[in-house]
Amino acid sequence: MKAILVGFCLISSSFAAEDTWSKVKALKSGTEIRVFQAGSREALVGRIDEADDERIVLVHKNEQKAVAKTDIERLEARASGGRVVTKTTTVKNEDPAAELAKPRVPVAGSSAAPALSSSSSSVSFGSKPGFEVVYRKGLK
Repeated sequence: MKAILVGFCLISSSFAAEDTWSKVKALKSGTEIRVFQAGSREALVGRIDEADDERIVLVHKNEQKAVAKTDIERLEARASGGRVVTKTTTVKNEDPAAELAKPRVPVAGSSAAPALSSSSSSVSFGSKPGFEVVYRKGLK
């Protein structure tokens, strides 16, 4: 009975390991990734070109690099989607009759016509989305 249970656990863990690598293979070409290799202090940052069962190929500093699956400790991908862009436009229209009824103090060099509307607009750019772990060696 124990042998069947152990066998089942081994089979299910091998499916789990393959499932996490299938997420890497499913990444679209051009997705920004970080690859943490065994024995390396810094991650390789680039864009994924292709992935198969044994390795990934990424573009790093305008050159292609292949990294074997066995050398990868962790792989992270930036969530899809670009920067958050917020555009705000404000238009203020004033009633000309109310503007004319206000007491006016003459100012030298100003025109006599009252301002009937004003507008302003702004655009702000948010930061990129963060990286998410796609693959971790030994994750079950």
